Amino acid sequence: MTTEIPPIEHTGQSAAHTQEFSMCFTSTPRGARLARRLASHRLDVWGFPYESEVNETVTLVVAELTANAVTHGRVPGRDFRLSLTLAAARDLVRIEVTDTRDGGLSPTWPCAPQDAEAEGGRGLWLVSRLASRLSVEPRTEGGPGKTVRAELVLCGEVPVIDKVPE
Repeated sequence: MTTEIPPIEHTGQSAAHTQEFSMCFTSTPRGARLARRLASHRLDVWGFPYESEVNETVTLVVAELTANAVTHGRVPGRDFRLSLTLAAARDLVRIEVTDTRDGGLSPTWPCAPQDAEAEGGRGLWLVSRLASRLSVEPRTEGGPGKTVRAELVLCGEVPVIDKVPE
């Protein structure tokens, strides 16, 4: 894991051909669900069908990050933003979820779940296992908050998590 993510143009292709999606959603479970569904739809439009491994993996990452944004990053009356970027070479997807609550994550994040039977506590760990890069940094467009970024490299096989280690 790294804390610095270079611009999406690092694939060597022209930035003019990257595809982007960005939208604000209410900081509610309904907003997180809508973000997940629209992300899956956008991937389908970009040529990654709903049932494909890429679509399902990216959608899972979006679901985990948006659920965290509405659970832990929620400030009443303020929205969160989801941004997806597909590199021009179609070999990388960047997911960014920006909330409006100050305060970063602990330097030890994400750690393996302590209790395999617990109903929660696995989200960021799963994202860290699926993503090639994962970072958190202060919100850049002004105002309070943070952005959690995950990048998934699409060349080769997309990682699959079979079960949580014991």
